Amino acid sequence: MRLKLVTMIGAVALLAACSSSSDQAAGTAGQGGAGNPDGSISRNALASLQGELSRVGDRVFFETDQWTLQPDGQRTIQGWAQLLRQNAGANIILEGHADERGTREYNIALGERRAATTRDYLVSLGIDARRIRTISYGKERPAITESNPDGWAQNRRSVIVVQGLATS
Repeated sequence: MRLKLVTMIGAVALLAACSSSSDQAAGTAGQGGAGNPDGSISRNALASLQGELSRVGDRVFFETDQWTLQPDGQRTIQGWAQLLRQNAGANIILEGHADERGTREYNIALGERRAATTRDYLVSLGIDARRIRTISYGKERPAITESNPDGWAQNRRSVIVVQGLATS
């Protein structure tokens, strides 16, 4: 009898430990978002938000050796802020990038400044800083591999990525 009880308790504990929603597995908890009663945002809503951000423009560009936002970048980020207010359960990652010129260390630091500037502007627009994570890739993940002024311009950027979005 006692063995049966222990076995049942173990089975229940095992099932409880293994159960999770797909949203929790994707790491998408948040507050006040659309989709789930606990305030998290569903995987479909995340995919939809990433698509909307791409339509608004999912990146802003910077001048050589600069991390200040240009007016067109500010307008893009204002669009991000509007979408993020509508999807309060979504957290984001802001990636900072640089072109291939300069040392690895310099470009990592420059990418950090670009991501931080982007984050600070979003926060000034009312987005909670706890929803934003920044990362710098420096010159390690170029969007364009061409070694010319046009390619370099496309690589000097900050990119918004919805955190927890399933990629295929």
